[in-house]
Amino acid sequence: MRIGILTGGGDVPGLNPCIKAVVDRVIDDGHSVIGLRRGWAGLLEYDLDDPEGSNERLVMPLNQEVVRKIDRTGGTFLHTSRTNPQRVRDNDVPAFLRDQALGEGPHDFTAHTLRVLDHLGIDAMIPIGGDDTLSYALRLHEEGFPVVAIPKTMDNDVHGTDYCVGFSTAVTRSVEFIHQLRTSTGSHERIAVVELFGRYSGETSLISAYLASVDRAVISEVPFDPERLAALLMEDKRRSPSNYAMVTISEGATYTGGDIHLSGEADAFGHRKLGGIGQTTGEMIKQLTGEDIIVQQLGYLMRSGRPDSLDLMVATNFAVMAADLAVDGEKGRMVALRSGTYTNVPITVTGSGARRVDVDALYDVNAYRPKVRQVAGKPMFLY
Repeated sequence: MRIGILTGGGDVPGLNPCIKAVVDRVIDDGHSVIGLRRGWAGLLEYDLDDPEGSNERLVMPLNQEVVRKIDRTGGTFLHTSRTNPQRVRDNDVPAFLRDQALGEGPHDFTAHTLRVLDHLGIDAMIPIGGDDTLSYALRLHEEGFPVVAIPKTMDNDVHGTDYCVGFSTAVTRSVEFIHQLRTSTGSHERIAVVELFGRYSGETSLISAYLASVDRAVISEVPFDPERLAALLMEDKRRSPSNYAMVTISEGATYTGGDIHLSGEADAFGHRKLGGIGQTTGEMIKQLTGEDIIVQQLGYLMRSGRPDSLDLMVATNFAVMAADLAVDGEKGRMVALRSGTYTNVPITVTGSGARRVDVDALYDVNAYRPKVRQVAGKPMFLY
């Protein structure tokens, strides 16, 4: 068999170890692996009438020598993109496909990607990604192509699994930076607003605040009142022996009656760029309280560098499971962790969209802070 593998969407720590483990397992079983570069763009941009030349940058035969050292670094050596072959905008259509882009976009080039998969002799695909990347994996499955998916996302919001590759390291980084930020926040007796990634799910903000004992946490699921938040933070500051307070906030958070902070054009999955809610919230708190504010947007620092041990373990084990399923001829599956056990589920679960925080069980909507009263029966990372 020849197994194809790609990484799509945002990078997270653990992708390279995952790729390496897939390659090692597949080759040990006597099969071969081909890496598609830049996510689904590796298929979309492959020109069947130009089998050499420009296509060399899109595909990469993988063996154990090629991947021997890749697990020592973060990110993905196959590179990534937010390409969706079933929703290609006019200005993103490859030149050789423009005569097939009929009508107004977005355009669906799934027929082309299936021809490329056949041309490359790929028998099954192992895509590693979040709900956006896996939504196209689901499309390929619906077209009858064998797919075994691996869930990854810092937001830990893919349905069907309790855990996604990248989440532990993102939380670990966030907790470390929050504790480090206490130094300046406390020294200057200020209020710190820490903006974390999280478009639809506030789990990163919630768990990071919970583990770092942050005073307040604003999450994507619950619109917040800046005046109420400012009053609560002033109360926290007065009660602190060092006269400071901190709040985490998801980049996808919204004010009560307001809209999410967006900028730029929508990508191939319909998402515009997030970010800036921390800055505007900090400015509002300053206006309301007169206090000096520190605003820190952690952003890409959360997903940079090598994975922590948990992400390394899960990425490796997910890879081994996915490789075994693909080689055994299983299709339409996604590897998963459920109730502390490695398993696999139908890839159709990814069609439910992003999973969100269980607000009733884990969040105090009036106090804007984690409310973890009962952990028995909950997954390790709650949600």
